[in-house]
Amino acid sequence: MAPRFLRSDLQTLLESTTLCSRCIRQAHPRFFSTSPRPSTRLRQSMFRWLNGPGAAFRDPLPGSTNYLNAYDPQGNLIRARAARATTRSTGEEDPRTAGDEGDPDGSDAALGRNHLEQNIAGTKPIPKEMADDLMPFPLNRQFRSQPVLSEELRDEIYRRINQEKKSVRTVSAELGVEMQRVGAVFRLKTIENQWIEAGKPLAAPYARAVGAMLPKTPFVPGTRTPPLPHESINDLPVHSATTRQLFHPVAESMHFNRESAARAFSRDLLPADKRIPHPELVDLAKVAAQHRGRDDVVKARRNELEQQEAAVLNMRREQKAAQEAAAKKIDTPRWQFRFENVKAESAGRDGRAKGGVGARYGIPPQDRKKGQIKIPTKVE
Repeated sequence: MAPRFLRSDLQTLLESTTLCSRCIRQAHPRFFSTSPRPSTRLRQSMFRWLNGPGAAFRDPLPGSTNYLNAYDPQGNLIRARAARATTRSTGEEDPRTAGDEGDPDGSDAALGRNHLEQNIAGTKPIPKEMADDLMPFPLNRQFRSQPVLSEELRDEIYRRINQEKKSVRTVSAELGVEMQRVGAVFRLKTIENQWIEAGKPLAAPYARAVGAMLPKTPFVPGTRTPPLPHESINDLPVHSATTRQLFHPVAESMHFNRESAARAFSRDLLPADKRIPHPELVDLAKVAAQHRGRDDVVKARRNELEQQEAAVLNMRREQKAAQEAAAKKIDTPRWQFRFENVKAESAGRDGRAKGGVGARYGIPPQDRKKGQIKIPTKVE
């Protein structure tokens, strides 16, 4: 049986339905419209900046970074303006700004536009970046973009190790690049050459695009050293034995030097001048100071240090080969199990010796543990 509605109830239902549809039309007057929306003030400001000062960021500057912090709000290159001001004060014509055309009064806006056009065309060198020009994020003024190795410098590192058969330590000292970075460059260049021989595609366009955005350490082929060192190569690494608190009393008549400080932390810890990555540079500096003008003495000492390094490397290879031969190996379809003979006495009297089982995973120090006596009780 069909539902029955009273006449008054049906009229109320129709009025409420009409009211709801009217509310929807008033809330969304252009919900089904296909006409373009009117341009907002923020959108107009965005395109005004893109067509005005922001036009300097459409193309990278050859041989230089192109960060937002290097320009003023009008789109003028700040260091180019500074070079122009220096030229005006000295009364000489700067070759970097010679031939600038633009406004008759030589305004900074015309200078910035001409520098931009000439640098994109590659017809005029750009001034070297300053510290403020290497800030890619204007709101983070503590961050500076660090330089990366240029392609010429990476090729030179690979050539000296592969062709001249020099060690990683020697190449690091000659080119001013850290040893870990030298080893990484050699391994990556080796993989790259293997890919080229195998015909695999390389992401060269991507590498060039990213490299154009970063400062680079240059290298002139045919020279022995780059014009500027890439990084500090002789920083002292932090040893795990020196990260704990230590109270070491010393007699007034005792000479406390680097070796004494190393023995205070650990009996097997070398002093700071022997734990640096390049201790041979200190030795060479001492020899050069004692024998000024005697290049043959310095060269002989350098060759002696290289022979010592080669002997140490051979000893490490022999030790590693002996460990591999002493280990018992059992191969399975998925894993290789290795068994070694150990002794309980290897852990030492306190169970914290280096030869103990599990020493590779680290043992927490006792300097911050409750109940430990931290104040010295005697003077040795």
